[in-house]
Amino acid sequence: MKKYIILFIIPLLFANCESDEEFLDREPTDILSEEQIYNNPDLVVSVLADLYNRYYDFGTVEDWPSLAGFNVAFWSEAGRYGIFQNNGWGYGEWGTWDYTYIREMNLFLERLDQSTELSEAELARFKAEGRFLRASYYFTLVKRMGGVPLILESQNYDFSGDPTYLQFPRETEAGIYDFVISEMDAIVDDLPADANIKGRATQGAVVATKARAALYAASIAKYGQSTPSVSLPGGEVGIPASRADEYYTTALTAAQRIINGEVGNYGLYNSKPDLSENFASIFYEKNQNNEAIFVEDFKLQTDKKHGFTISNQPRYGAEEEEGGRINPALSLVQSFETLDGQYKPLPIKDGAGNPIYYEDPEDLFAGRDARLEGTVIVPGSTFKSKEVDIWAGVQLSDGTVISGDQRGQRKEFPGSNGQEQVVGFDGPIDGQEFTAQTGFYIRKYQDPKPGSGQRGTQSDVWFIRYRYAEVLLNAAEAAFELGQNDVAAGYMNQVRQRAGITTDLVPGDITFDRIAHERFVEFAFEGLHFFDLKRWRIAHQVLDGVPMNAEDITENIGDATKRLTQPFGLWPYKYFNPGNPNDGNWLYKIVKPSRVTGSDNFRLGNYYSEIGQGILNNNPLIVKNPNQ
Repeated sequence: MKKYIILFIIPLLFANCESDEEFLDREPTDILSEEQIYNNPDLVVSVLADLYNRYYDFGTVEDWPSLAGFNVAFWSEAGRYGIFQNNGWGYGEWGTWDYTYIREMNLFLERLDQSTELSEAELARFKAEGRFLRASYYFTLVKRMGGVPLILESQNYDFSGDPTYLQFPRETEAGIYDFVISEMDAIVDDLPADANIKGRATQGAVVATKARAALYAASIAKYGQSTPSVSLPGGEVGIPASRADEYYTTALTAAQRIINGEVGNYGLYNSKPDLSENFASIFYEKNQNNEAIFVEDFKLQTDKKHGFTISNQPRYGAEEEEGGRINPALSLVQSFETLDGQYKPLPIKDGAGNPIYYEDPEDLFAGRDARLEGTVIVPGSTFKSKEVDIWAGVQLSDGTVISGDQRGQRKEFPGSNGQEQVVGFDGPIDGQEFTAQTGFYIRKYQDPKPGSGQRGTQSDVWFIRYRYAEVLLNAAEAAFELGQNDVAAGYMNQVRQRAGITTDLVPGDITFDRIAHERFVEFAFEGLHFFDLKRWRIAHQVLDGVPMNAEDITENIGDATKRLTQPFGLWPYKYFNPGNPNDGNWLYKIVKPSRVTGSDNFRLGNYYSEIGQGILNNNPLIVKNPNQ
């Protein structure tokens, strides 16, 4: 019976075809032609989505170590301890040279030109997005490599055996920055001025990119003069000092377009009465958040998600007991000002050098810039409505410390009532991975939603590439460099007031150190700090290879060139002295994790990443970067 049915059906299939050739020569249903794709706006968006997904970020929530380098944190993961036992980086660190990506964007733009079915508005927007992504990658290239070949058309090899026509020299560093800025000017009017669009190019994203690029170029022009060896005679690395004011003016003007509402309704996020929680919410609250300008978004429903919370949440009580990797350093925690705007060490000792005791471990951090606890989980604070259990041991009246080598370990000690807990379930335990080895966990980018710490669920917290606070601080920096301290103070005060700081800055307070400090605390773990150190040409001073001590932490707070070669911690101890008024209270000690044995040394050759030998071999027109 089965044979009969098959034989019956086959003649029917062929009966509807004029010939065998017609039957075999049919359009495939799983392959689309370029013509089909580039005449259908939905399909063009799918191509664009792939290009957006390949946008180059220096730091990202998909790669947690990338957000926490350069000793602003210790990585509590045994496989990464070696990072803190080295003394620097190779010259090839942070490099990128993805001309395949550039070629695909060039092809995207060229194929759009062949479209006959898209409307003028659709075509203009798609082209603008392609040019935005291409210019953004050139911005990534110039920040890391200096000037690079500027290729704006797809190249094809003719198999003649002579590839010289495919070899392009490096553009100057200034030339690449000029290209990025001019591209943003050229495309801005073809994009929507809609602050509700976060994951695609908008007028706001374009102007924010222009402001950042111009500020970086201006900084290199001005401060690059302090490192004359970090330049090349042809300008492939280095920007003439004479152009600094021009770039600063461009940066300020662009930032003010956003501030004045010309390209969308953006502003500082101010939706929650608890200012620390309000600051933390910027990075996970997607509804009515007009601070975020351009983001990489994630959605659980589309399976685009990440495990940042799984990797970094407080481990004790977490889903699957997983987390604890990013442990913020005391140098960062110490940098947050008091609410009246003063730089002060955290008060752990009195004038005579005796410990100061606190009834609650979190009390030490009271009266500080609200961004502190919006960025860092400190001892005694909570996450997902659960108090973290961070404490290092029991200190007896004679100074003896009783601790353990297991989380939450219990021991009997002189005067105890049998077995008592002697170390927190979140540590810190020196050398034990996934515990708070500096005494802190990261708060920024943690997802408070239930299930976000489970591998099966994960998180859809977005990664913010540009936000309004940066626009304000970019404008403030540019204004300061142009001698407009009153303008700079006004913009900085908006950011500081949101953090609860009650004393406003006046024009006389605005210095380079003040600018640098504000960016350090506002943008911690957002991938901007490293590029600030590079463009100001102070990375080799901050990361000078010299080991640190406790005094380095507590002194010179607010100094832009303050040494940060090693991550230190601050551990709380429970005081045990029955009958003493401080019995059961908490004291703190500065510590350095024992796995920190190296001290980072940023050499002049690290300012621009090494161009690989394979690239140099294939293109003799490419000149090497300096100091390599």
